[in-house]
Amino acid sequence: MTHVLTNYLLSITELSVEEISFSVQFFKPTYLRKGDFFIREDEPCRYIGFIASGAVKAYALDREGSENITCFKFENEFVTSFSEFVAQKESRRSIRAIEDSVIFSINYADYQYLLRQVNSWHGVVKSVMEREYSQKESYLLNYNNRSALDKYRYVLLNEPMLIQRTATQDLASYLGITQRSLTRAKQQIFRLGIL
Repeated sequence: MTHVLTNYLLSITELSVEEISFSVQFFKPTYLRKGDFFIREDEPCRYIGFIASGAVKAYALDREGSENITCFKFENEFVTSFSEFVAQKESRRSIRAIEDSVIFSINYADYQYLLRQVNSWHGVVKSVMEREYSQKESYLLNYNNRSALDKYRYVLLNEPMLIQRTATQDLASYLGITQRSLTRAKQQIFRLGIL
C-alpha cells in the first residue's frame, strides 16, 4: 500500500524519485478500524499521517461532551493536529476513523530527520499547509452564518463525498446545525427539488 503514498508524492512534484524512495521508509502503516483513534485530545500529538484508504474526522469535545467536528479527511490527504505536533504538545482535538482506514504515519523524530536530509520536504509541508488553509477558508466562506438549507445545498453540489461517507450526526456537527435541521433541509430539497 505504500504505492498510494509514493504516487501522491510523485503527483505533487516537490520530490525526486530518489527522495521519495528514501522518504517512504519512514512512514509506517497504521491500521484503524472504524471508531479507532489516530490522535486523542489531551494526549501528546506524536504523528503525522497520510491516509492511504479510509476516512477520519477531527473534533474537540465541548463542555457537555458533544463532538464539534472541524474537518473530515479522506484518501490522499495528510492528517494531524499540526501545531501540537510541531510543538510536541497535547492535541486539542481527536482524530478518529469513520471508516476502516490505513494511515501511513511518521513520528516526530523521523519527521525532523527527513526535513534535515531531504530539503524538498519543506516544499511538501508548505503545499500541505496551503491546502489545509484553503480548506479552512472554504469552510468559513461556505458554512459560516448560512441557513441549514444553504449549507446542505452547498455540500450536495460541492462536497457530495461528505453525504456519501459520513454519518448524519457527524455531518450535522460539521455544518454546525442540529440533526433535525439537517433532516429538514434534506426533506426540503427533496420535496421542492431545489439545488
